[in-house]
Amino acid sequence: MTVASAPLEGVELDNAVIENALLGGKVRLLQPKTGYRAGMDAALLAASVAAKPGETVLEAGCGAGGVLTQIAARRPDTVLIGIERDPMAADLARRNAVLNGWGDRIRILDGDVGQGFRPLGLPRADWAVSNPPFFDDEAALRPPSPAKRGAWIAEDGLAAWVRFLTDGVKDGGRTVIIHRADRLADILGLLGERCGSFSVRPVQPFAEAPAKRVLVHAVRGGRAPLRLLPALVLHDRSGAKHTPEAETILTGAAGLDS
Repeated sequence: MTVASAPLEGVELDNAVIENALLGGKVRLLQPKTGYRAGMDAALLAASVAAKPGETVLEAGCGAGGVLTQIAARRPDTVLIGIERDPMAADLARRNAVLNGWGDRIRILDGDVGQGFRPLGLPRADWAVSNPPFFDDEAALRPPSPAKRGAWIAEDGLAAWVRFLTDGVKDGGRTVIIHRADRLADILGLLGERCGSFSVRPVQPFAEAPAKRVLVHAVRGGRAPLRLLPALVLHDRSGAKHTPEAETILTGAAGLDS
């Protein structure tokens, strides 16, 4: 479930970095040539953040800034903070903020989700979002390449990521997570210690196929009943790259309301 983006022409890059266009060309993103690169999950997470002007969005594990830059393009006048432990990824995120003209809106901090939110000394945000690593146990999958290991393996477990998000969001604020569909019960259980008012949107590769991803919204202190939203179907059998609905989201013409 990745979105391939062609390198922009006429841009000089070093041997380790490639430049891609995201959100229908509204975002320019420097990413590693090898290793993890932002794709479909980042685009859907960004589309799910309906932050208002003046609100702050905190991302745990921001990588090169694929989510933050797309939120910045979609949501003018928001303030964005990314936490990233990989120095190269954090540097790329800072470069991407400046490259797109949002150096005054996007702040990237060096930090480790496993160490928790409170040591960062930040005020709690209106939104806390993440695409956490998908696996807690390296024995559960073929070992990833060293360049992708940090994006695939949650060394401190999914619980540490959820705790970071719920510590980092205000009372009444929103948390949004995109993750594997088979971890939905774990996500709801962990978020439920502090959050409620859940909205869950399945993401299906085809209409007849089971969901592989879920987008989970929660409100800190919320008490409304859980809502199961209509699934987003990414592909059909027409030969087009994406369904019309998915295409409007990926190009920034529409969002994913909760």
